[in-house]
Amino acid sequence: MLPAVLAFAGAVVYGAADFLGGLAAKQLRSIVATCVAAAAGFVALLAAYPFIGGAWSAADVGWGVLSGFFGVAAIALLYACLALGPMSILSPLTAVVSAIAPMLWGLIVNGERLAPIGWAGLAVALLAVVLVGFIPGAAVVRPSLRGITMAVGSGLAIGGFLIVMDFTSDESGVLPLVVNRATNTLITLVIVGVLILAAVRRSRPIVSALQPQGTSIGATPTGHADVEHATAPITVTAGRIPAAAWWLAVSCGLVDAVANALTLIALRLGDLSIVSALTAMYPIGTILLAAVVLRERIAGVQWAGLALALAAGGMLALA
Repeated sequence: MLPAVLAFAGAVVYGAADFLGGLAAKQLRSIVATCVAAAAGFVALLAAYPFIGGAWSAADVGWGVLSGFFGVAAIALLYACLALGPMSILSPLTAVVSAIAPMLWGLIVNGERLAPIGWAGLAVALLAVVLVGFIPGAAVVRPSLRGITMAVGSGLAIGGFLIVMDFTSDESGVLPLVVNRATNTLITLVIVGVLILAAVRRSRPIVSALQPQGTSIGATPTGHADVEHATAPITVTAGRIPAAAWWLAVSCGLVDAVANALTLIALRLGDLSIVSALTAMYPIGTILLAAVVLRERIAGVQWAGLALALAAGGMLALA
């Protein structure tokens, strides 16, 4: 039961991180917000490491690096597929694939066994993932093959993060997450550096490379995003970026690190198939925060998704 509770809690916290990242991306380019979030998470996990501990090994460091690449791949593919649209289809598709891939790995490769209620719980969980990921008001059009391919790739990358984390040893503590964040930070920092260099070469202000261009989509270092609050294409004139935007990105990274820690503990105590199904319900946190902070109305289909998510959580806890 505890692994299911931790995984569900991790999903809600992931959603909170997505929400903060989405707010940060109103004033920061999405990749910049992701970079700041990754760096903040790295500092927090590094500071926690002496207290939590963890044995160093080449294998666990390697898994941490690989998970970092999975996170960056998930982000890149997510931005690309959502830019093509439609978000109302590609976003739930990404979430479902991010659940199914590690579920199949756990059941087929790891040989995990579930009681009948567990199988029913997985089915209910997948339906809940689709419903909570629904974007009210979004235009429903037929997605392109390219968009579908990128959405599936993003989901596989997020699922790959969970699979890789499941390979880490119990003795490693938070070490794999520290390495993951270091990898995320390094890669995204290079990308931001290239954007700044391009702006300088074009004789444009550096701040113009940091402000949002096109669709503003906040993302976490592990590839999740606040898609529901993605704005229409925008153009921001060069100017000063509010300090609040930077603090929102930092908060996103800190909250995301907590979600990662909860998920890692759940993986080490329970089955990958169950943890992945519950983790994919991350839009729950975003929906609830938007309702409380922004006073947004929760759509009926999302209420149904929330109810099914709770039911799935209870069923998987008993599996």
